[in-house]
Amino acid sequence: MRSLVRAPWALALGASVTLVLAACGGGGDEGSGESSDDPIVVGISLPLTGDFSEPGKGVQEGYEAWAKITNDKGGLLGRQIELKILDDQSNADRVVADYEQLIGSDQVDLVVGPFSTRLVVPSARVAQEYGMLFVEPAGAAAEVFDQGFKNLFYAAPAVADDHYNHLAEHLLALPAGQKPATVAYAAMDDPFAQGTAYGLKKKLEAGGVKTVVDEVYPPNTTDFGSIAAKIAAAKPDMVVGGSQYQDGVNLIVALQQLNYQPKLAAFSTAPTSPEFAKAIGNKTEGILSPTGYSQDAPYPSNKEFVEKFTAQFGKAPEEDQANGYTTGQVVAAAVQAAGCAEQGACQQKMIDWLHANKVETVVGPLSWDATGKPQGAHMIQQWVGNDIRIVLPADAKETDLVYPKPAW
Repeated sequence: MRSLVRAPWALALGASVTLVLAACGGGGDEGSGESSDDPIVVGISLPLTGDFSEPGKGVQEGYEAWAKITNDKGGLLGRQIELKILDDQSNADRVVADYEQLIGSDQVDLVVGPFSTRLVVPSARVAQEYGMLFVEPAGAAAEVFDQGFKNLFYAAPAVADDHYNHLAEHLLALPAGQKPATVAYAAMDDPFAQGTAYGLKKKLEAGGVKTVVDEVYPPNTTDFGSIAAKIAAAKPDMVVGGSQYQDGVNLIVALQQLNYQPKLAAFSTAPTSPEFAKAIGNKTEGILSPTGYSQDAPYPSNKEFVEKFTAQFGKAPEEDQANGYTTGQVVAAAVQAAGCAEQGACQQKMIDWLHANKVETVVGPLSWDATGKPQGAHMIQQWVGNDIRIVLPADAKETDLVYPKPAW
């Protein structure tokens, strides 16, 4: 464990964007025994600039929606929620300094996580050193849960390796003449992105599907010409992109330019972004992506979330926004159960409660193992008729999976 002595420069690094969402409001939630004029301050570091800025801003909107909806109902324990958000610039060193500032210097009551496994692991370590509960929206790679964290909880249905489970099961159950025989994989050098792609790769290879291309590229890659050329030359039945947003877009555009036409194309994260269709020239038909969230999901709090988020931001929520909101729901449940929200012994009360209980959220009921890993699976979405729809599993599907995919 690193020393808890904080260098002055580290505490001064993060220029903050403080979002005060406290409003004049009535009493607390029913059953709370505490009331105070002081807000509950929630510290957050997010990648609002840099490689992960697109999903980072989505998570920010989810946090803002959670704070506003909660505050409009009277807050938590009779106190309004105030978010203090720092921009970590998608940088792991910066995110460490941010959480050290938020917890050690600013003395926030609660913290929640950033976007990306690369940022979650170092920030969770800081939170653990301070004994703080750390619920996070986007650290899904296996390495997050291999660290021995006792304070971390991933607020989503499944970890990265399990995102494509329903797709793998579907493809491997197809008759021999229909099952893809060859697959090309291209993944960002990022634990989450690689986790999604290689979780599917492991399952398909075990089912006899051959890997013909396996490329890993740096996070700052912008030119995908050479990778696209390798894929096009191999002519695989299926292409899988372990992508965030911009890299997924750039790879698809490069493949389109070479007129490579796979029977199936799956990309993590990118296809669920509202900007995706326009970015790839509206040639989306048949593209797949795992998702932990649907606007039409029947979970009790989801209808309210969709309606109030849309009113607040003028658009419907997507997965990144839902992940931020779900994180807030999990923290709120722990606060209500513990009856407190501050640094010190209260944090362990909340941690212990989450390890032993289930929380109802907009992505369904969540529960966790001892490492903070959620015990569920992702749905599979596909672009069908200029809209992205749930196609797997069968009991959640909105339409049938299109296979093979139309030309892009």
